[in-house]
Amino acid sequence: MSVEALVERLRASRGFCHKNDIAGVVASLAQRMPGGMQDLSQAIAVGDDCAAIADADGYLLFAIEGMVGEFVKAMPWFAGYSSVMVNVSDIYAMGGRPIAVVDALWADGLTAAQPVLDGMAAASVAYGIPVVGGHTNTRNDGAQLAVSIIGRARKLLSSFNARPGDRLLMAVDLRGKFEDPYPFWNASVGAPANRLRADLELLPALAEDGLCDAAKDISMGGVLGTALMLLECSGVGACIDLDSIARPHGIETDADFERWLLSFPSFGFLLSVRDAHVDEVMARFADRSLACAVIGTVDASRKAVLERRGEQALLWDFSDAAFIGASHGMRSDVHSARPFIKATLVED
Repeated sequence: MSVEALVERLRASRGFCHKNDIAGVVASLAQRMPGGMQDLSQAIAVGDDCAAIADADGYLLFAIEGMVGEFVKAMPWFAGYSSVMVNVSDIYAMGGRPIAVVDALWADGLTAAQPVLDGMAAASVAYGIPVVGGHTNTRNDGAQLAVSIIGRARKLLSSFNARPGDRLLMAVDLRGKFEDPYPFWNASVGAPANRLRADLELLPALAEDGLCDAAKDISMGGVLGTALMLLECSGVGACIDLDSIARPHGIETDADFERWLLSFPSFGFLLSVRDAHVDEVMARFADRSLACAVIGTVDASRKAVLERRGEQALLWDFSDAAFIGASHGMRSDVHSARPFIKATLVED
């Protein structure tokens, strides 16, 4: 498949479309704010993985994830597990450490709710994050689940801090499998709990050691959709080398690779790192047997370009169209509150 053909398929994918829907939400909110987009940008920095509220010694982090009803119905245990797992990932993606989660669960009877609760409990144990309360309605005609999390960060990793000249790094745990039929790469369920927690601890350590200040967790839309969000938030562009993207064993055909590009890994992060720190950052992930590679270079173009074996194609031009409607230029060191807007999950 040519890079141009791949670009067209990516733009039409469910993950990209759900992310692009965020732009409509942002525009709708802006129309309802007294000062329009100016007031909205003061209140909501669209694109970060959590709200980051400054306090005396760092930031309180606050996020929420909603599960798509069809996912909860089809895979209730894994939906429950994922609801905690993805929230935990959001906190670490911001350079923080989670404290606790609460849930809102609707189900048609307690029997239907039980697998969801079991999955949440399993993830709570695996990641060491308590479920401290929530809301339950077991007299509903369908399955719905949302989970919210709080955490704390000393120093932030933010979607708004990528700079021209940075290297884009993809860090991912390849020790997993796809959860068919959904585009989840599951390297979490069944993995040792101490390994899961220590792997995630890399993210706040990078922030606190001054090695990185810009990151996102790879969510629905895959690594490339996540890259678009990061680039748009920071008001920059990049050239991304598809051949440099780490992939699991067995990803050989174009169809397999496209699926991988759009997958949501249980441990997957995109980092924008100053050139002087790249080797140290990569070494830290390698020390924990996690794949980490430079997949591109950030530039000032405000365009995302894909390259493969000498062929290039334009994935997105932020000067022509918003991807999620982010207001770039709002840096984490000058804003005390960084709330966020997210699409739903399976589409995160």
